[in-house]
Amino acid sequence: MLTIDKAVSMLPGPLHRLVMKHSELIKFAIVGGTTFVIDTAIYYLLVFTVLEPKPVAARIISGVVATIVSYILNREWAFKNRGGRERHHEAMLFFLISGIAVLLTAAPLWLANNVFHMRENLAGLELAVLDFFLAFIIGNILGMAFRFWSLRKFAFPEEEPRGGPGGSTEPDPASDDLTDEELGHA
Repeated sequence: MLTIDKAVSMLPGPLHRLVMKHSELIKFAIVGGTTFVIDTAIYYLLVFTVLEPKPVAARIISGVVATIVSYILNREWAFKNRGGRERHHEAMLFFLISGIAVLLTAAPLWLANNVFHMRENLAGLELAVLDFFLAFIIGNILGMAFRFWSLRKFAFPEEEPRGGPGGSTEPDPASDDLTDEELGHA
């Protein structure tokens, strides 16, 4: 069976290096694509059935379910090589960041409904297209950019090297104990 790692290893040299350099972003995008499908399916299931008059509530529910799946996939795959936080602290930050992102993804839909009253004279396909554009195109672009930046910075930061400055194993090395490279002279 062809896995993503096998497919990447078969790429030609320059493309292989490019993919490896941006592997976190690519994996984040694959997780995002997967959760986008989940999010979209749940949203339309809710908005065309029990939550028809409440699209913002449907958007938030679908966003929360997609966020839970996203945490599992990002933690175990996209950002698996990062560390630096205890698991419960990392999870709390992930869900806080994702909660803000869910609100960002719902914001264009909320504005269209409550400020500009764009849904009032629409029905059927027109309404579905408008909701899709607002919630899943504009909203997801806002949420995705915010999530990628903040997850890398706060929830899954690079693990800090142990020891002191310049990567020294001494917590407080004397400057004559450091190499030129560690001092930044090389």
